[in-house]
Amino acid sequence: MKVGYVRFDYLIGIVEIEVPEEVKAGDYVVCELEKGTCLGVVVTEPLEVEKEGIKKAIRVPSKEELEEYAVLKEKEKKAFEICKEKIRELNLPMKLLVAEYLFGGSKLLFYFVSENRVDFRELVKELAKEFKIRIELRQVGVRDEAKIIGGLGNCGNICCCKQFLNNFSIVSIRMVKEQGLALNPTKISGICGRLMCCLSYEYDMYVEYKKEFPKIGKKVTLQQGEGKVVKHNTLSSTFVVELENGNLVVASMKDLKN
Repeated sequence: MKVGYVRFDYLIGIVEIEVPEEVKAGDYVVCELEKGTCLGVVVTEPLEVEKEGIKKAIRVPSKEELEEYAVLKEKEKKAFEICKEKIRELNLPMKLLVAEYLFGGSKLLFYFVSENRVDFRELVKELAKEFKIRIELRQVGVRDEAKIIGGLGNCGNICCCKQFLNNFSIVSIRMVKEQGLALNPTKISGICGRLMCCLSYEYDMYVEYKKEFPKIGKKVTLQQGEGKVVKHNTLSSTFVVELENGNLVVASMKDLKN
């Protein structure tokens, strides 16, 4: 089978998809996903691989279908404004993020955030009358909001969730501590206000590199004398020892004396 990475809009991201033989990078494919029929663009040159559990593209869309979809995408802006106005009229405690027409116009989805659960049944009825189409409202979290809206991270690049992440991994304070980073919320939080996803990328490497290191606070003996470990420099494979006289010494495993 030929498998390539395909990018979809909003919360789906980039997914491995089995594509038709003639498909190449830059082409569009139609896929059946959890939320319905979706259009995606192939972002890598498909390769011949044998994998199980890979979703399969239904087909390649026609030129006419792509033109019709482009018209639908333009209508999303108006749909967003109409929904926003109806939310105001019904006085619902929700923040609308985006409107999305599925490929083929089979469904119109609205994504929103709210601090509480929202009874939006009346809103759905109003929207169904307005658009004469199947309506679906989806309440998402703050990390999903960042993935939909996008923005720049502390590194100056577009947020990873917007660029390529499919799912949000668990990020913990332990990951911050293992990498020797300061517990400064402004430094370790993303635009969503949660711990940055990238804190998990190198965590396993740090844990592996530090397996042989003496733990922080452990007493060790060096040529310069006895002291305790006060800091790990993981990337340079060294650690800092505070000697009994108060001096700090940078050492490595080969400097330890039995």
